Amino acid sequence: MASRPSKRRRVTPPRDDGPGSGNSDARVQKQFFKSAATWNLEQSYESKSRKGKKREAKKNGNDAGGKLPVKTAQGTWQVHDDADSIASDADWLEGEEDEEGVDEEPAAAAPEAPKIPEREQIRKAQEELAKIATQLNENPEEHPAAFKALARIGESPIVAIQKLCIVTQMTVYKDVIPGYRIRPASEEAAVEKLSKEVKTLRTYEQALVSGYQGYIKTLTRHASSPDVGGRKGGQPISNIAFTCACALVKAVPHFNFRGDLLRILVRKLSSRNVDGNFTRCRQTLETLFRDDEEGNATMEAVSLLTKMMKAREYRVDESVLNLFLHLRLLSEFFGKASHDKVSRSGDLPNGKKPKAKKEFRTKRERKLLKEQKEAEKVMAHADASVSHEEREKAQSEILKMVFATYFRILKARTPHLMGAVLEGLAKYAHLINQDFFGDLLEALKDLIRDSHNDETEVDGEANGDGEDDELDVIRDTSREALLCTVTAFALLEGQDAHNARSDLHLDLSFFITNLYRSLLSLSVNPDLELGAKSLHLTDPNDTSENPAGRRDNKVNLQTTTVLLMRCLSGVLLPPWNIRSVPPLRLAGFTKQLMAVALQMPEKSCQAVLGMLHDVVHTHGRKINALWNTEERKGDGTFKPLAETVEGSNPFTTTIWEGELLRKHYCPKVREELKAMEKELKSI
Repeated sequence: MASRPSKRRRVTPPRDDGPGSGNSDARVQKQFFKSAATWNLEQSYESKSRKGKKREAKKNGNDAGGKLPVKTAQGTWQVHDDADSIASDADWLEGEEDEEGVDEEPAAAAPEAPKIPEREQIRKAQEELAKIATQLNENPEEHPAAFKALARIGESPIVAIQKLCIVTQMTVYKDVIPGYRIRPASEEAAVEKLSKEVKTLRTYEQALVSGYQGYIKTLTRHASSPDVGGRKGGQPISNIAFTCACALVKAVPHFNFRGDLLRILVRKLSSRNVDGNFTRCRQTLETLFRDDEEGNATMEAVSLLTKMMKAREYRVDESVLNLFLHLRLLSEFFGKASHDKVSRSGDLPNGKKPKAKKEFRTKRERKLLKEQKEAEKVMAHADASVSHEEREKAQSEILKMVFATYFRILKARTPHLMGAVLEGLAKYAHLINQDFFGDLLEALKDLIRDSHNDETEVDGEANGDGEDDELDVIRDTSREALLCTVTAFALLEGQDAHNARSDLHLDLSFFITNLYRSLLSLSVNPDLELGAKSLHLTDPNDTSENPAGRRDNKVNLQTTTVLLMRCLSGVLLPPWNIRSVPPLRLAGFTKQLMAVALQMPEKSCQAVLGMLHDVVHTHGRKINALWNTEERKGDGTFKPLAETVEGSNPFTTTIWEGELLRKHYCPKVREELKAMEKELKSI
């Protein structure tokens, strides 16, 4: 028979669940509520001391007040004698407040905004930019605050969003900018009563100007920032800033803050690093100079360029100085100028304007004339038209600044800019004041002498400056000499220069002699027909740093052959007095040119024969004897290497080079020779 399992004794004392337990709980609660009725919490809080002192009192055994019962794990109620227990109700309330504060602090710091991926931020920025741009494109006057909203998006730390923002702003401003310049609002306009439409328009205009000013400041900051592309392979933000600035200069050169935009471009042109941004800024200014009709934008750009070059002591790239060759206003100007003054054709010698004949008018006629002039002035201002006087004033200021820059560089003999200066002087020689002819010709003569006296030393000075390797160049002295000659003869073109020739006693024999001596060396120049955009294969056996002694696209706006033809035209066929050329000069140059034509390339040879054809047509009777072996007008022997034209004794020889040119490989050269000989036979 199975035995009953033995009962286990409870280790834990049994829970007192009898009827007496309920009475005990009720008694404790009743005692608690009874004592709570006598509490004066405000007075206790007012009279209570600091916690530190109370805790010290507790440690010393001076504990006052009753303690609350605590239910133990066994289910009984006990009063703990703990030093950390709450001493009063005020402390209990403070403890609750402290606990709530402790609970609230981590609750405030805990929720963190979820980090949005960069790609998602870019997508949202694109949508927002597209939305704002659409609003401004449809009706910009109803959304004047949209300009600030665009700028606010560009404040993002993400570089890609900054790029999108400045490109979007550039497109928006190009579309919404009006065709006139917005003047700042005056104090009287703020008090003046306006209609709703006018007030809306003025609010929009002021918002447009304010936003545009902030945008240009942003472009200035990005243009001067280092090239940081943001993501891998991205375009630097400085490139985009320069692109936007160039686009605005081309599109809205008439609008406000034009000077700030031009400073961005000029600051880049002052650097020595010729990169894509440099080329973009230079091409933008070339377009501005060619297309500007008013002259204000051009005058401001020229002023900034001249100040920049002077501040940098003309240590700039040569292409910056060549910008002056694209000035449209100087090509349409008819005055004369030097580095400090400008004179016009109608001015008197002392600079005073001729007095207009006074016409008698009645008081009523004078009043009507005055009202008419005021009305015309208002209409001209409303049409934004530029008067003829204002345009001439702008042209005069531009001309003075350009010539002042040219003369300073010519005086300082800056090696890498001499060719550019001579190009500019040759192009604008007809605008130089007659009083300055003598000084300019002497400077040109000194330049030619220096290049011939010690050409090697001059080249060494150009290459020996170790401070700026990018500006080191090899001077093309033969080209500079041709430019000096072209400039000297261009000074005498026109009736005014011819009249001043006798007064100033200008002697051009130095330039004529130098041209005659340089013909033989020019005929064997391998770069005779190469220009700025000509393809040129260098010598593979030449290991020098500058193969063939050529410069990379320096002042080559015209080929050397073209410059030579211009010089020969001024010497043999001067427009101011074509019949005054002596026969000895004609014969010497004709003989030398027929000799050098044998060494020249076909195009240059054809150009020389064309020039001689014109000489034969004009001065055929003076040089006809050179083609006849039986008619010799001189005694002695011919000296082709003589220092002067007269010393060569050309009439003692004959032109036999034509027999070789008849068998030239180029058919055009043979045709040109036949046409010249046909002209000789008709004399």
